[in-house]
Amino acid sequence: MTKVISIANQKGGVGKTTTAINLAAGLAVLEHKTLIIDADPQANSTSGIGFDSKNITTGIYECIMDGIDPHEVILETQTPNLFLLPAHIDLVGAEIELINQPNREHILEKTIEKLKGHYDFIIIDCSPSLGLITINALTASDSVIIPVQCEYFALEGLGKLLNTIKIVQTRLNKKLDIEGILLTMYDPRLRLSKQVVKEVKTHFQQMVFKTIITRNTKLGEAPSFGETAIMHDASSSGAINYLNLAREILQNNNMTSLTAKNKNN
Repeated sequence: MTKVISIANQKGGVGKTTTAINLAAGLAVLEHKTLIIDADPQANSTSGIGFDSKNITTGIYECIMDGIDPHEVILETQTPNLFLLPAHIDLVGAEIELINQPNREHILEKTIEKLKGHYDFIIIDCSPSLGLITINALTASDSVIIPVQCEYFALEGLGKLLNTIKIVQTRLNKKLDIEGILLTMYDPRLRLSKQVVKEVKTHFQQMVFKTIITRNTKLGEAPSFGETAIMHDASSSGAINYLNLAREILQNNNMTSLTAKNKNN
């Protein structure tokens, strides 16, 4: 059975694409066949794992707008068990083109239905907006992960996103759950980071992942090499954080047991 997870936050710079790439890589390393769908016109997930979006002529846009079989478009990455359904700049036009489509919120869902059963996990990297592409992603997903950076404006816009998720749950996708709120860019040296963690956990309690993503140079530089953090430096704190996040998600979904023996600290 395939689990579809969107990574969404309309606020930019929260580690959304970093999370999509590295969570997917962590699940793949843990021997779960995983597909990343790049649903962001900026195509950062595509370039972040080693593909030049300028050379991508067929991607998710052609699948949702022209009905091309997604199996013909999927690319194999350097990481075993990790695959990509890429994006290119034409995806920006899909927001406008979808407006007059019948059942416009379910177009991406039709593409994903063709992929279910072929992967254990499908991770959707959403654009930093609450437009039609993001709504399509949420409508097609089983759950959503919300990255929140440990900085001053951490909770800014989060209420709007949660309200959008509630509307999608009510009108479009009753099965949509919040997989969890993920705290990112945590710096243990800063009092502000610790205050944000405390505030988010106080507000959202069990919705917050136990795993926290710390600021890490290797995590930031890996995309410039077209690599995931695990491929770039498996011993870095960023790679270990995302591997632990993958384990936590598997545990929460009763897909493995998280033990002291297999958890990296």
